[in-house]
Amino acid sequence: MTTIVPFRARSLLTIVDLSATFVFAMEGAIAATYYDVNILALFVLAFSTALVGGIIRDVLIGYTPPASLRSPTYPVVAFTGAAAVVLLDRAVADIPMLLFQITDGVGLALFAVVGTMKAIDAGIRSLVAALLGTVSACGGGVVRDMMLNIVPVVLRGEIYALAALLGAATTALAVRYVKAGRVGAMTAGFLVCLVVRLASVWLGWSLPHLD
Repeated sequence: MTTIVPFRARSLLTIVDLSATFVFAMEGAIAATYYDVNILALFVLAFSTALVGGIIRDVLIGYTPPASLRSPTYPVVAFTGAAAVVLLDRAVADIPMLLFQITDGVGLALFAVVGTMKAIDAGIRSLVAALLGTVSACGGGVVRDMMLNIVPVVLRGEIYALAALLGAATTALAVRYVKAGRVGAMTAGFLVCLVVRLASVWLGWSLPHLD
């Protein structure tokens, strides 16, 4: 049975979810600028990066139609993020890689904790909720990379999906065992994911490969 979530709690999740949608839409559009794609493809890539992970999560927990398709709000936010990249084309081209990595890490962390919390609200147990949070954070990027015909980042040596999983697990465990409030649990998960992701990028950490 789906847990009844107070209005303020739902509002918090919606705000964070929309923020993550905007950030990841911009990230997807920026990634598209590195490839020879047309303007329509850029918007498609931004939409996919921002929303596909959440759509997969909602379908898996039986929440249909998915939240991002129940109203124009999520698509509009995603397309706004893409439009911002188009309108600020020259400025975007001058964005240092460091800022791009920080933006990507923020989006990853936001989606990981929001996806986990939504799964928990649907009555999903902690372990599966953390896995669904990871899917929510990484699913859109996987689809984007596949459309660009490149190996998805989650299949490379980078600590990307692992960072999302650690952040999602922190959120789930904080709710289940520490009895932390929603804000505290999500904040803890966000910080764990962001710190692990950025530290791995800056320090060159990677997962081992099988010989």
